[in-house]
Amino acid sequence: MAEASKGILAGLRVLDFSRMLSGPYCTMMLADHGAEVIKIESPEGDTSRSNGPFRADDNDKMWAGYFVSLNRNKQSICLDLKTTEARLQIRSLVKSAHVLVENFRPGVMERLGLGYEALLEDNPALVYAAIRGFGDPRSGESPYAQWPSYDVVAQAMGGLMSMTGQGPGSPMKTGPGIGDIFTGMMMSFAIIAAVRHAERTGQGQFVDIGMYDAILSLCERLVYLYDMEGQIAEPAGNGHPLLAPFGIFPASDGWVSIGVVDDAFWRELARIMQRDDLLNDPRLATKTGRRRHAQDVNATVSDWTRCHSKATLGNLLGGRLPFGPVNDAADIFRDPHVTARGMIAELPHAEPGKAGWRVAANPIHFSKTPAVPLTAPPELGQDNDNLLRHVDRAGTDE
Repeated sequence: MAEASKGILAGLRVLDFSRMLSGPYCTMMLADHGAEVIKIESPEGDTSRSNGPFRADDNDKMWAGYFVSLNRNKQSICLDLKTTEARLQIRSLVKSAHVLVENFRPGVMERLGLGYEALLEDNPALVYAAIRGFGDPRSGESPYAQWPSYDVVAQAMGGLMSMTGQGPGSPMKTGPGIGDIFTGMMMSFAIIAAVRHAERTGQGQFVDIGMYDAILSLCERLVYLYDMEGQIAEPAGNGHPLLAPFGIFPASDGWVSIGVVDDAFWRELARIMQRDDLLNDPRLATKTGRRRHAQDVNATVSDWTRCHSKATLGNLLGGRLPFGPVNDAADIFRDPHVTARGMIAELPHAEPGKAGWRVAANPIHFSKTPAVPLTAPPELGQDNDNLLRHVDRAGTDE
């Protein structure tokens, strides 16, 4: 049990040069399950430290919510990589690392003498993971390779915005930073796959994910619709281009989601609505028929749902067909599911005597090796003495 409490990734050492969201989300996934993640920060620190929001008792503006949420369970060392001493210290740390993660533009690490090929000389088994807006030239050089990119750019170019919005001609970004988060999540999988290969063969490798590419893979429907039907996927509002009723419907006190994927669910909904006319209408008996009459079907269901509260609709539909209320943060915090699944986590504060923070928990559960207890996000450079004390000024182990 003591071994299990260390997490399923115990013993994995990760050097994390990433900042903002995509890379830190990736390494958070690893740290939450026991990997030793060492943030390598510049003297200014991860950009997200200053992005806010800040709590009222944070007089020094050190603990932005953006940073706190993503950097629990990590250590921090502060190094100025423009100096020879710092670069030599990194080369020494690489010898004991299994993984390095960075999300700079192509060429940045090479100019510092810390590119993949250079570090491979220090550690042939190193898994070097690079998240870039448009990928790394090693895997295929994009014409946009040197363009800076953030979530909003990836969502735009990868097709997500073109499929999201109230209707044709109204592209819209999603609320969460999907361009960053989805890319980071994919990279965490890629890292573990590459580590497994390295453990088997002793050979590390360069792992490359472009944010544009990740979002395009997320928007897989866009590709097959264009290939099979010549159709350009457009914003469909709160509905679905292939299914009805499927989407968001009004309640008397908010909104609910209903997803009728197969004909049996449609028949069940018609019975709950007490609409024998819908149940017996041959035009609506199949998915194809309901797609053809989607506007009328969705309008009919909306007329029924808006007469009931979210709670009433939950009692009528919950467990009988795909249904859920549209929750805001207050709803989520009081939802018994969230409590039962432990999805709001408590982080201790890094400063003694201060109240901790609540953050979204890691959703992955292992029966034998649970996630490790959460620790506070690190102060900038708090682990310099501990992690660098065995590395002398020449960058070699003492």
